[in-house]
Amino acid sequence: MTQDVIALTPQMPDTRTLLAGLLAGGPDLLVNRAGDGSVAQLCTAAGQALVSLEAPRYVQVPGEVARLLGPATQAESPVWWTEARATSSVEGAAELAGSVAGRLVAVHGGDVWPREAGHTDVVADLADAAADTVPLGVDLLTEKAAVVIQGRPVIAATTWLTDVVRNAARTERELQIVTPPGTRLTFPARTLLDGLPSRWVVSDPGCGYYDGLSGAVLHWHEGRFTHATGDKPQTADAFRPRPGTGGERQLLLSIRTVHPADEHLVLGGALEQAWRTLTGAPPAGWATSEPISAPWSPRQLTDLSRTRAQQSLPTWAVAIGTPDRPAIAAMRTTRTHLGVEEHITLAIGYRADQHTPVDAMPELAESLVARHNLATMIGQLRTARADLTTPAHHERPPVPLSFTLGPDAVADLGLDHVRRALAGTAPTRLGPAARPALHHTLGDGTDLAAWQRLRQINDHLAASSSGA
Repeated sequence: MTQDVIALTPQMPDTRTLLAGLLAGGPDLLVNRAGDGSVAQLCTAAGQALVSLEAPRYVQVPGEVARLLGPATQAESPVWWTEARATSSVEGAAELAGSVAGRLVAVHGGDVWPREAGHTDVVADLADAAADTVPLGVDLLTEKAAVVIQGRPVIAATTWLTDVVRNAARTERELQIVTPPGTRLTFPARTLLDGLPSRWVVSDPGCGYYDGLSGAVLHWHEGRFTHATGDKPQTADAFRPRPGTGGERQLLLSIRTVHPADEHLVLGGALEQAWRTLTGAPPAGWATSEPISAPWSPRQLTDLSRTRAQQSLPTWAVAIGTPDRPAIAAMRTTRTHLGVEEHITLAIGYRADQHTPVDAMPELAESLVARHNLATMIGQLRTARADLTTPAHHERPPVPLSFTLGPDAVADLGLDHVRRALAGTAPTRLGPAARPALHHTLGDGTDLAAWQRLRQINDHLAASSSGA
């Protein structure tokens, strides 16, 4: 299992302190640079990485440390987050990572997570250690899969995980994350895994292993975890629904915008508008990975996206709300032949005693049409954890609330044709009469027939766009 040790310090570790940390393995280890210079690696004489030390991140967003590491963690934002990751293929590497983090905290104060891992001893005799030649952060590499074994209580879309995702996709391998049964995924991590061949593998004393999202019993076969043999996939008993959410809900939005690509464009406006409409405040922070480190800034998001677009690269970013109003979003920005597209997935959590503003969907749709170049929006409601994490057991699927089609698509498909997409129900017209958008209310989030209505709309529009 890859061992992660995090130093949480009130001051930024300076160069001298970082060097002291890197000497935790004695003078015989080599230091290499990786990640375009943002990662320092302690290596054996043969060049095998033992510990990867990421550049310190200044986490300014309130509640972020507790969200990812648990409420028992004493450090609070703002704090410097410095993460050390040890390879699983060398005995003693985890102890070395603990010494690196412990030395940073010994100088600057703060906390080590997990607390029992921190110390300041020299971990010697690793310079000539033999190790498997697998990328740091990956525990097992086969022709078919990159397997990562994690023991963290919450798996987040960290910098190292996004790097593993990119490398797995580049080498056409399936990413498989193996965790204990009590582990949960953050919303961005779940969104990240949805975008590529991947599997969340949960260890279970009853059946061995099962898929944390589908419940299917798994076994190791030909270099990867796959469904157990049999006529029908078996479902693990551990995946059965469990009590405990107590009426908690999640409001989910999928928003797509298309903007003209000009020098005056500022991204993030649609996300901020949705956030303000549904929570009464803008996002608290944003980053390109978790933990969320910087205060919310559409201008900085735009500058980063413009720089990456010049390199023909998309931008993937995460935004988060305040601890008293759980909300989190993943956003992918890319340049296409249509212009600059934003694909936003926003989730907001509600306790049983809180009002879920499903009646705000038409108002939100109209504001996105009027000011933020809305192309499509789908609203959904589900019974699930208000903290927006995904547990390794069954949760009810979301139920559609509404569907909005932007004015460009309505004009392309024909206003009269789109209005007939849902038989017996007239959509609400939004925006200018000459070029309107159309908003369909599908239900209140409890009516399962809303799925049939959404499929009817999709089939109608797909038939029109294909010329049927």
